[in-house]
Amino acid sequence: MQIIRWLDDHQPGWVECSFRDLHGVEHRFREKAPVVSGSALDAGSAYPQPGLLGCVVLERTPGDDGRTVVSVDTERPWGIESVEGRTRFEVAPEDLVEVARSTG
Repeated sequence: MQIIRWLDDHQPGWVECSFRDLHGVEHRFREKAPVVSGSALDAGSAYPQPGLLGCVVLERTPGDDGRTVVSVDTERPWGIESVEGRTRFEVAPEDLVEVARSTG
């Protein structure tokens, strides 16, 4: 996922992000900067920047071409949806970054 531009200074700062799903469709998101990046972003930061979008894996299935299709939902854990209101997407396994859950 790429953070493509700064949107608004309203705390904590809002950015626009995008990624392409397994089918090549671009999806855009408007989200709080700290939710998608660990960097201290602002209007003066250089864009695009790499970012992460929280999601849960719903299932992994073989695609017609033999590639693994991963269905994800961005509703969990942080209620993120695309500008079109979508929360479910099909992505390639290599597009995912697994983050360890904290216990405690």
